[in-house]
Parts: sequence; C-alpha cells; structure tokens
Amino acid sequence: MPEKTPHAQPPKLSLNLAVKNLDRSIKFFTDMGYYINPHFTGPTAACVVLSDENDCMLLTEEFFKGFIDRPLSDPKISTASLVALSCATRAEVDVMVNKAVKLGGREIRPAQAMDVMYLRSFEDLDGHIWEYYWMDPNFRG
Repeated sequence: MPEKTPHAQPPKLSLNLAVKNLDRSIKFFTDMGYYINPHFTGPTAACVVLSDENDCMLLTEEFFKGFIDRPLSDPKISTASLVALSCATRAEVDVMVNKAVKLGGREIRPAQAMDVMYLRSFEDLDGHIWEYYWMDPNFRG
C-alpha cells in the first residue's frame, strides 16, 4: 500500500459544475438548504457551501468553457461523475432526496438498501447526478 502523504490540514474539495441558468441553480441549492458564499459568487459563478471542507462552484456554461480545451458534455446525455454526499442517518438521506425531487430534481433509480449502506440518487436541474448515502458507523469490514 502506498505511503500516505501528510497534509498540514485536510484538502478542501471544490467541485465545479456547468449550469445552464445560474439563478435557477442558485435557487435550487438554497432551497435544498445550502448556503451560497457571496465572496465567491457573481454573474457567472456561485459557490455552494456543502460543508466546512467542501463546496461546489456553479459556473455558467460559457464561463466553464474558459477552463477547458475540449467540448462541454451534456450531463443529461452522458455521465462523467457522480457527486456523493454522506448523511448522518438513513432518514437524512430520504429528507435530502425527497427535497431535491420536490424542487424539480428527478430520482433516477430506487433506493439501494444494503447491509452497511443506504443510498439514493437524483439528477439536478442540469442533469448532474447527486447521491446521498448513509454508511453504518458500526460496520467493521
């Protein structure tokens, strides 16, 4: 097994997603209960704070294209990633996915209940796939 690289502090994950309508996406994520960091939000981007260590930058498609040198894919047609967020309980998984669906998201498959994990997935307004999951903290694999 490779040796772990020491970090002075855990790295912060900042996910970047292209969106068709920034205002609509901001409303979706604030209605989901997330905070928008105004210091990193403007006419072409918004910072959705997912947790103390993780955020998601919503970038207009045109702004997003400035960071890449290949075609922008359509997440409603092809999948390049799954965004997975942990929850403290199974009930929290249900609350979050039910809220997303109520706000216009689309659940993409039935809940998956396994011995040590519970998972539900939905597609956001732009087609990005989000998964909320709970893992049994007592599991020792």
